Amino acid sequence: MSGRLRIAAGCALLAALAMPLTPALAQGDAIRLVVGAPPGGTTDTVARSIAQHMAVDLKRPVVVENKPGAGGNIAADYVAKSNPDGNTLLVTFTSFSINATLYRNLPFDPVADFTPISMLANVPSVLVVRKDFPARTMPEFVSLVKASPGKHTMALGAIGSSLHMAGERMKMMAGLDILNVPYKGTAPAITDLLGGQVDMMFASSLNALPHIKSGALRALGVSSPQALPQFPGVPPIGDTIKGFESNAWFALFGPAKLPADKLATLNAAARKAVDTPAFRQLLEREAASAVSSSPEELDAFVRQDIERYAEIVKFTGATAD
Repeated sequence: MSGRLRIAAGCALLAALAMPLTPALAQGDAIRLVVGAPPGGTTDTVARSIAQHMAVDLKRPVVVENKPGAGGNIAADYVAKSNPDGNTLLVTFTSFSINATLYRNLPFDPVADFTPISMLANVPSVLVVRKDFPARTMPEFVSLVKASPGKHTMALGAIGSSLHMAGERMKMMAGLDILNVPYKGTAPAITDLLGGQVDMMFASSLNALPHIKSGALRALGVSSPQALPQFPGVPPIGDTIKGFESNAWFALFGPAKLPADKLATLNAAARKAVDTPAFRQLLEREAASAVSSSPEELDAFVRQDIERYAEIVKFTGATAD
């Protein structure tokens, strides 16, 4: 994530230390937002910005605690087993839904062991190809790949990631036979795509945009249902593959049995944070959208998302166990 997204988390946090506590969340020294990713990534940056704004609204410190590993499962398990006092929360991402099927022996139940609080953000991806790839439009791409099943290659930065699942969703919906080439991270995957060793990949808007602007890669379609101003002239993949949509998301959860008064306080604070101009501008610069929700809306979304990704994971035969 670019440096400009990480600026200024400290000032509001320091100011919050001197403020009186919100009654519904008066216990403890600080609210911890646990993140299942290392510092500096997209999830971490979203969490730190949300923490900054929630600290001001709740009039108490809100800090980010990174617990990376196992596709976010270490952080999720930690929060699931935490005291439901509103002081230990989870900022998680799309893998929360994917892992429900990808891992056969999760130490927690992604529905029963958590209290949904609010959605935070929605992040589309983009299908990029090497600069000399023969197809220049999505219809040409589909025709070319269908004419040569198993010939073309797709780089995967991580097995089971939302970007991996975007590619599998595209293949499943369009009936495409494309060979997956796994990598240990997005950076080496993009490096090989730039070098022409692979044909294509789904990439986050953040990772793809500089290479598209330089002409080193070409964008064929975005995963959102509408075109994005950051990618002029690049249509939604769904214009060609009807019904296709595959965005990543970020959301806030607490442990199960979070008391109603604490849930209401946290939901209100999260929604205010998401609605701040600073948070919205932070995301819009990277072709992402700030999106809040009620706890009930997030609960319904996650249940549907788990079912949707279960179909794709089973289609791929992928497993992390």
